[in-house]
Amino acid sequence: MAAFMQVPVPPHRKERHFRLKDDLTLNLSNEELRERYRFGREGITFISNLVSNDISRKTKRNHALTVSQMVMITLRFLATGSFLQVVGDTIGLHKGTVSRIVSDVLTSLCNKRDEFIKWPRNVDETRGDFYRLSGFPNVLGAIDGTHVRIQAPSEDEPSFVNRKGVHSVNVQAVCDARGFYMVYLLKGKFTNINANWPGSSHDSHIFRTSQVCTYMEQNGGWANGVLLGDSGYPCRPFLMTPYQNPVLDHQKKYNRCHCSTRSVIERTFGRLKRRFHILHSEIRMTPSKACKIIIACAILHNICILLNEPDIEDDGLVIDNDGDLGERFFGDQDGRGVRDHISSTFFNR
Repeated sequence: MAAFMQVPVPPHRKERHFRLKDDLTLNLSNEELRERYRFGREGITFISNLVSNDISRKTKRNHALTVSQMVMITLRFLATGSFLQVVGDTIGLHKGTVSRIVSDVLTSLCNKRDEFIKWPRNVDETRGDFYRLSGFPNVLGAIDGTHVRIQAPSEDEPSFVNRKGVHSVNVQAVCDARGFYMVYLLKGKFTNINANWPGSSHDSHIFRTSQVCTYMEQNGGWANGVLLGDSGYPCRPFLMTPYQNPVLDHQKKYNRCHCSTRSVIERTFGRLKRRFHILHSEIRMTPSKACKIIIACAILHNICILLNEPDIEDDGLVIDNDGDLGERFFGDQDGRGVRDHISSTFFNR
């Protein structure tokens, strides 16, 4: 009987399909780009040039993603707050690929933090911007905290539960008031931000241990400028808070002007969360990655101001900026003398 030699047949290799070949900006107007990515064509190009050296793929393969594609994938994730899987399915990429892209772009942006989030240099101009709001003098910034929800972490889970019973990161930020008296401009730039504390931390504790507190203790005060904070903060010589029980007319007027001026930080938080929905929904990542997302969104917010990107229209999204969730500070209030001087001198008319 003749023997037959069986020749091995190589397995059929599945044809590879590359669905993300074209420029994502193709055939889209600036308005359509902003609706999807929160930036127009100029803004996407600016960010791409900013992170290009950090995220460019060192490969000679024909189908490597371009820098602009990686930037737009990240912006889409931040703008929608969708799952990485959903973002990948939308544009034809694997979830793992989207995860690596987002991580690389966020890391590059956070490394540029000092270029875009910095303390005001022209303090006279900053004071003038705040004074034009409601007549409150000598203000360098408005400070407040806001909570960004995260999924329950696997480590130290109880410390991330805030007073509303949800897991969050407590974010402290200071902003200026540039352009708030000019309705047609989007302003309110972050000049300092701290996103390293779990949701159970009180605003006053975060401030006391922050760099901005150290700086104001050394350089602040009535002569050099003050910050405005709500009742969750201590009244310090460099941090003015409202009267808890105002009796005199000038104290009541002080409170009204204080509230009107300090509200710039509330509105800035609202604009930030409205532009990047991931900060309004629940961030489904570890706390360290969530903190990186928050910082990157603040940087992108300041870039929007730099490029005069228009504000995002109110789409019915209700922004709840809970800050310290109404918990007052009852500790030492060594700035009450400065507060009395301000109210009696500037609001006793």
